[in-house]
Amino acid sequence: MSKNNTTPQYIINDLTLVSPDRQRKDIQSLKNAVLSAESISLPNRAKLYDLYHDILSLDGFLQGITAKRINSVLNKKLKFYDRNKKENEEITKLMKSEAGREIISQIVNSEFWGVSGIEFKIGEKLAFDEIPRKHIRPEKGSISKTQYGLGTDDFKIEELPFVWVIGRKNNLGLFLACSMYGIYKRGNFGDWAQYVEIFGQPVRVMYYDAYDTATKNELKKILTESGSSLAIMLPKQATFEMKDGKASNGSGELQKSFKDACNEEMAVAILGNTETTSSSKSSGYAQSKEHGEQQDEIIASDLILVENHLNSDKFISILKSYGYDVEGGYFKYELELNLDKLKSRLEIDMRVSEKVPVSDDYWYETYGIPKPENYNELKKEMQERNNTMAYMTPQNDEEKNNEDKDDKRDEKDKEGKKKKLTDLSESNWYSKIFESLADFFAHARH
Repeated sequence: MSKNNTTPQYIINDLTLVSPDRQRKDIQSLKNAVLSAESISLPNRAKLYDLYHDILSLDGFLQGITAKRINSVLNKKLKFYDRNKKENEEITKLMKSEAGREIISQIVNSEFWGVSGIEFKIGEKLAFDEIPRKHIRPEKGSISKTQYGLGTDDFKIEELPFVWVIGRKNNLGLFLACSMYGIYKRGNFGDWAQYVEIFGQPVRVMYYDAYDTATKNELKKILTESGSSLAIMLPKQATFEMKDGKASNGSGELQKSFKDACNEEMAVAILGNTETTSSSKSSGYAQSKEHGEQQDEIIASDLILVENHLNSDKFISILKSYGYDVEGGYFKYELELNLDKLKSRLEIDMRVSEKVPVSDDYWYETYGIPKPENYNELKKEMQERNNTMAYMTPQNDEEKNNEDKDDKRDEKDKEGKKKKLTDLSESNWYSKIFESLADFFAHARH
């Protein structure tokens, strides 16, 4: 708790908020921000989060891949099951609402930023405000009134029952790995725009006699009135040569390849791959499929992360405070089944089930089949039906004897074929072939 002896009803109303820093950012700015965030004695993430915000808000590619990963989690079916393992539709519907989706977004965003904070409002309806990340001190377990506070007036997170801070203590988020490429890409776009401005249209060059002032003034007037494209006036006595770089970068491919390289590094940091967002020259179906499977693994990890946080004691106690019956219950995602993988797995499972017994629960869980409530009754009926079918189609001794005879006959046929094949491999067979060839060539000579 703070040293003021009293904690305000909503701490967010007691924070001194400051607008994001929009000044020019470079690599040195990034380095200084990281040093400040990693300080042992007085860690402060304000500069780093200002830099994250500046890059994310102006980089369309980074926004896109971040939203793609968040939406991949939001679009999955999340359900809440009570203590009897039955779905509680009221809480399931709550997590599908705008408030529930925002809570899930904050959990996933904690992986990008390193931390997320929520303050819930007291009332009958689930409502909350986002705590500015610049005020959160996860290393100290506190929330500062000012973003550059020294810790003298901080609120202790553990003493705030309606404040939920998500994130690991020393995690600075995935945006740290993207920041350098975002800064470089922004400078690259500036160089690219300048290149287009200078060499994207013809250059007008006019020469005049150095001693002819009237001609110089007239040419200057013509150039000024004829448009805003690049124009050069040179005295005939001067020597001028423009090195435009078109020999090695005539189409601006250098800037484009640099931009693509930065985007690919960001995609790998956020999505774990590149081919699910953009295609390379060497991309193909197999490569895209492999990259898609890598992204599926990251999404599966995000789903586990969300489940763990929603099932935490902190969030369960918050739902209880709003009057929801969540005692003994849990959140769980209904995973989408990959039919191609299940088809291959089914073949293996069928073979395994012939060797060892497999429980029915395994089939229900693996193949996503809902288990009926009257399972025991239906299972008993199925066993009786199978027993009846087996009794109605008996196999008498005569049929068994006939099958044995057929099996022996088949074995004899196989042995006969083997003998025939053995005869073909004997030396006399090769002799006959060579004798026939010799007779043929003997007649050919005559």
